[in-house]
Amino acid sequence: MKKTLLAVIALIFTVNSFAQELKFGHVNFQEIVYLMDEMDSARVVLEKYNKDIQSTYDSMMMEFQRLYGEYQQMAMNWSPAVLEAKQKELQDIEVRLQEFQQSAQIDMQNKQQEVLAPIQMKANEAVQKVGRTNGFIYIFDTSMGTIPFVNETLSIDVTSLVKQELKISPDKKLPVPQGM
Repeated sequence: MKKTLLAVIALIFTVNSFAQELKFGHVNFQEIVYLMDEMDSARVVLEKYNKDIQSTYDSMMMEFQRLYGEYQQMAMNWSPAVLEAKQKELQDIEVRLQEFQQSAQIDMQNKQQEVLAPIQMKANEAVQKVGRTNGFIYIFDTSMGTIPFVNETLSIDVTSLVKQELKISPDKKLPVPQGM
């Protein structure tokens, strides 16, 4: 009986001291990525890419509107064969506009992935380095809302440590949403 009691007490002390050594942290990963200097140049690249896509779409739309305006003005004067050809031409342009929108959306997503992947990888490496250096067992990402609760007295916010690792100026802040 005495041995069992000593074993239980030893186990309690072992578990208690082990639990005190566990360090948990949390980070706002989205904020980190958004504030990185590389994001500034990524935004420029993505805005230009989007502007090029939008310019092409606008040109296609202007052509459609021009042909549609011509169709509305001249439809009464055209023979049935010409009228049918013009309707088909308008339908073809509508289909091309829809196809362009779909492919442009996919292209934009691919470009975002291409531009953002190295930035996210660098941020992830910084989080891992902070975790290893400071002896954390886990660092949770709180930016996506998938962690419904973080006890901030037991978990350490490492966002500032990761910002230091990435040399993000402490003065650099997220923009405040306007119109609220």
